[in-house]
Amino acid sequence: MTIATGDRIPDVTLKTNGPDGPQDISTGELFAGKKVVLFAVPGAFTPGCSNTHMPGFVVNADKILAKGVDTIACLSVNDAFVMGAWQKDQNAQAITMLADGNAELTRALGLEKDATAGGMGLRCKRFAMIVDDGVVKTLGIDEKGVASSSAETVLEQL
Repeated sequence: MTIATGDRIPDVTLKTNGPDGPQDISTGELFAGKKVVLFAVPGAFTPGCSNTHMPGFVVNADKILAKGVDTIACLSVNDAFVMGAWQKDQNAQAITMLADGNAELTRALGLEKDATAGGMGLRCKRFAMIVDDGVVKTLGIDEKGVASSSAETVLEQL
């Protein structure tokens, strides 16, 4: 079942890059008492994600944070090393990169995408949500394109 507005984000441990390499971060810790914009991409370094989706959040990060958002986070079914390299490639230092290498959060949210036909295995659907203290306030899921999950759409919803 897909997560919906009003639902609580499940507590799952992900990986993020720390000063000494990958480190654990729980969603409980990430979302507790904070307003978070979480967006997800099917894969780091993929064309739509690198050319359209991530750049929108990089360019609009200051505007999003100025609306009272504590954290902007990007989720992908990639490992922490790939997410760290993509963060550098995209100049996305304002964005917390979340590696869901085993798709645990992706499956818990009900937002998995079967990309085996393209040789990419299980991935996450493209989405964006605004989460306040662990509760989903808005959710936009895109099957094609980035209209429902773009930084511009998120800005309109804040």
